[in-house]
Amino acid sequence: MFERCIQINLQQGFGGGEVYAAAFARAVAAVGLESVLVTHPRARAWGTLDMEGVKLAPLTDVADLPQLLGEAPPCWLVFHTFAPAAVLEALKARGHLVTAFAHMPLYGRNPEPLRPFDAIFGVSLHVIASCRAVGLAQVYDEPMYGIAHLERTGDGGAIRRNSRYDWDRRKLRDRALGWIEALAAPLLARVRPPMSYARRPGLTLGIVSRLTPIKQFPLLFRHLAPVLARHPEVNLEIFGSGGYASVRDLRRELAPLGGWARWWGHQKDVGAVFRQIDYLLTGLPEKEAMGLNVIEAQVCGTPVLAVRALPFTETVAEGVTGLFYDDPRTDAGASFDTLLHRLATAPLRIDRERAAAHLERFSLASFQQRVARLAQAAAGPPQGGMEPPRGAAKRGGRSPAAAGPPQGGMEPPPGGSEARGSFPPAAALKH
Repeated sequence: MFERCIQINLQQGFGGGEVYAAAFARAVAAVGLESVLVTHPRARAWGTLDMEGVKLAPLTDVADLPQLLGEAPPCWLVFHTFAPAAVLEALKARGHLVTAFAHMPLYGRNPEPLRPFDAIFGVSLHVIASCRAVGLAQVYDEPMYGIAHLERTGDGGAIRRNSRYDWDRRKLRDRALGWIEALAAPLLARVRPPMSYARRPGLTLGIVSRLTPIKQFPLLFRHLAPVLARHPEVNLEIFGSGGYASVRDLRRELAPLGGWARWWGHQKDVGAVFRQIDYLLTGLPEKEAMGLNVIEAQVCGTPVLAVRALPFTETVAEGVTGLFYDDPRTDAGASFDTLLHRLATAPLRIDRERAAAHLERFSLASFQQRVARLAQAAAGPPQGGMEPPRGAAKRGGRSPAAAGPPQGGMEPPPGGSEARGSFPPAAALKH
């Protein structure tokens, strides 16, 4: 039995993957293992999270991890950022169990960085199926769904307009533009005082997300903006920030709306944001793994509007916690237009009793149970473990060599979303 679990996340930015890593670290500590999280020294956002019971260790280069561990007894290593195969082999040679999370589906992505790991954990069935589709046999059976994390440091419920940009300080252009923005901010504040959010009459759709390429918001609004322009009673509010190119491209696609789409930038208190919108609008599905914002919205009682495809058909209960529309790339937004007309006369409200069973899989208690099962599996080879979810590699009618994501819904494993998982026999766990 390993006594220590060490996670490695050297991202300098902060998003859903980092929120997940923090929750996993706390859950590992709760099941009785020593919990260590190795982070980049420049990643300062970890200080805004509750890390009780978790030790933080700084590391700049993953190549230095074997040196950091030294001659420590073998432990369970969990990577959120990949490492060169030579580093992983060196760690295995010292008896460490080397595992990794797959935080995104692998359709269209290079799976090779994941092959050297002893086991791979997918954050949804959608991700697990994509791993199997590219021949990663060592993927763990059970989806390691994340949980809503609404306890981030907030602004007391206040929502104020912030920068729409999240500058990448590694790029010279972004450093220069960020410096100009910082210099101009005091002057702009005199001309245009900071604006506080106030709801407008009508139906309010909200984007509550980092504006990253995997969300594909510019492509989504290339098809939805003309539809929204025909519905002046519908408001679009954007709570999130992104890189220069992501913001530029989204602004271009929102041009049909004029100034009707409002930008609020990153907000610390996402719970306050969800209370001020009627529906969360997601991005396009195929590059999305699970969507922490989708889970958080539902927990807050805010319904979700999403394209009818995985992973949203896995994480949203249709007619209970959200509604689906057809991919606008296939019908020029006609289904979305029909949905807006429906919401004008028959709005969806989340009924807590009806939604309870669905939301339970994203609760803290369920997450800790999943982590406990995972820790038990890491303790040694499976003893007659469960079979992989039936048809996991062929869901949606795709073959294991599928080049793209399956379409439509995905049923949870037999026994529900909390069916017991086990490491596949191919992952020879060693101490």
